[in-house]
Amino acid sequence: MNLGHPEPLFNNRWGSARAVTYRSLGDFVADLEARGDLVRVTQPVSRDLEITEVTQRVLRADGPALRFENVPGSSMPVVTNLLGSPRRIALALGAESVDAVASRVEQLVHLRPPAGLLGAVRDLSGTIETLSTLRSLAPRRVRSGPSQEVEETTVDLDRLPILKCWPGDGGRTITFPVVITKNPDTGESHAGIYRLQQYGPDTLGMHFQVHRVGANNYRAWAARGEKMPVAAVVGADPATVFAGLSPVPEGVSNFAFAGFLRSEPVDLVPARSIDLEVPAEAEIVLEGYVDPTERRIEGPFGDHTGYYSAPEPFPVFHVTRVTHRARPLYLTTVTGKPPTEDAILGKAVERVFRPVVRLVLPEIVDMNLPLEGLFINVAIISIRKVYPGHPRKVMHALWGLGQLMFVRYLIVVDHDVDVHDLSEVLYRVGLQADPARDLELVEGPVDQLSISNPVPNLGGKVGIDATRKRPEDGFPREWPPEIQSDPGAVRTAERLLRDDPALARLFGRPRS
Repeated sequence: MNLGHPEPLFNNRWGSARAVTYRSLGDFVADLEARGDLVRVTQPVSRDLEITEVTQRVLRADGPALRFENVPGSSMPVVTNLLGSPRRIALALGAESVDAVASRVEQLVHLRPPAGLLGAVRDLSGTIETLSTLRSLAPRRVRSGPSQEVEETTVDLDRLPILKCWPGDGGRTITFPVVITKNPDTGESHAGIYRLQQYGPDTLGMHFQVHRVGANNYRAWAARGEKMPVAAVVGADPATVFAGLSPVPEGVSNFAFAGFLRSEPVDLVPARSIDLEVPAEAEIVLEGYVDPTERRIEGPFGDHTGYYSAPEPFPVFHVTRVTHRARPLYLTTVTGKPPTEDAILGKAVERVFRPVVRLVLPEIVDMNLPLEGLFINVAIISIRKVYPGHPRKVMHALWGLGQLMFVRYLIVVDHDVDVHDLSEVLYRVGLQADPARDLELVEGPVDQLSISNPVPNLGGKVGIDATRKRPEDGFPREWPPEIQSDPGAVRTAERLLRDDPALARLFGRPRS
């Protein structure tokens, strides 16, 4: 994979995907196998370090999803690299491309009351139809489901094929759970991806990063002095997994967003021992609680930064009950220095949520969170610049917008610059940004896993205005014109490269 130019992975050339709704992880795995995009590994492979190494090598070769059938110490098959390629993400979301999903999101976020009577007549039917569709995609409550076919009140997490990914990890870790919590004041539930390090047969470390919604819910329960009920889903349908790692705004159900992504409601069933609802079609559900008075050292853990996260005290998840399918699959992922599955998923999330960002900042033309930037450290934004200080206004607005507050290096370029062409972006930064005038230095919140800031969760950020400067920007002299090819010369060159036999062969276009 060429990390310098990731954009071909995330455009309309992903290839076609038949619109399919996958109600469970098993449905998706079976379809991938039928399409030849999943391989069953039948030889013994250890959950300690070996599955990680095999998975990483296959992912870097743009290989298939993997199903490890023979994992010593557990009878459950392990599925990895499920969403480690753009083609499988597109398939999982029932679209030809992630940009097609983004277009659906854009239609959703631009819903607004029509202007005037004629506008009402023209748009009302479509608006009603859209709103009706959204209501129909809200989670559906059911009384039972495959996720509760087997119920275990004697908990033994050692029976799960929990991975140890890297040699320096503090222990085995559940890396891909959809963790469900609820705000005790509002009753709103939240589903997010938080890693869970195994301490013993029935205890896990709950890695709630301080800025996340799960941590907000935890603080609300702690303020009451009450234990927080928690459910961790290991293995859900792919749309629910994608929704769990998406920056869905607070107050919007992740399960409703999953229903929107897959065009069918997610079935929820009451958990057996706690007051939460869990996906009825899940593979494995861990039920239990977090006591706000209890913390324990979690980590180190080989994270997406390519470094080990520091050992820190985090809440402890006491698992009191396990339910699962009769023949469950164990879904997991491997983090580390990109390319990794979570990096590729992060890129897809960027494309899906670009319309939401543009709703707040319509001057934005495009955005790129490069894989090298580890999701959120680097952002490149192109804008239609209108007035003096416009790039700086965009910088500060983005630093105040959800998880974009974590961006350490924010580059703003003109509307006609391809933000996905890193060579072009560096050209613009090196030529068009004056360090004495065009840097915006601020201090603010940074990701909890960031390693360069001396104080945890707080660090510096820099915005770079790499746009062309104009007199109204306070630039004291005329900006020079860029070199542009002569249109006639362009037509002549294209004709020669197409029709001349020697030149056509040189450029790989032999004459027919």
